[in-house]
Amino acid sequence: MSRPDVYEARTGDVIVRARPTYLDSQSEPDEGRWVWAYSIEIENRGQEAIQLISRHWIIIDATGHVEQVRGPGVVGEQPVIAPGDTFIYASGCPLPTPSGSMSGRYQMVRADGEGFEAVIPTFSLHTPDARSRLN
Repeated sequence: MSRPDVYEARTGDVIVRARPTYLDSQSEPDEGRWVWAYSIEIENRGQEAIQLISRHWIIIDATGHVEQVRGPGVVGEQPVIAPGDTFIYASGCPLPTPSGSMSGRYQMVRADGEGFEAVIPTFSLHTPDARSRLN
C-alpha cells in the first residue's frame, strides 16, 4: 500500500493534518460505493489548552453533489488539547463516485473561553488509479 497523501492547514497556533486512504476492501464499485478512511491530527502549538466543540464538514463527490455534516465533537469526543499536544482520530467517508473531496472547520474554544474556528484542509478522495486529482 502506498503512503497516504498529507494535507495541512494552519489557523493561528493550531495545525490540522489530514491523511486519506482509499479502502479497496470496503468499496463496491459495481454497486456505486467507494470508501475512504482518513486520519486527522490536531496539533496545539499555542500557550493554552484548546477544546474541540463541534465540526462542520463539506463533502463533494465527482458529480459536484455537496453534503454538509455538522455535529458536536469528533468520534464521540470533545477533546481538550494541551499546549504542545496533538489529538489524533480516524473516521471514514463513503461516496457514490470514485473521487471527491472533503474540507471543513472545527469550532474550538481556548481555556480563557474565547472561541475560534480551525480550518480543516481540503483533501482529495481518489482511487489509486485515478487519472486526475481534485487536490
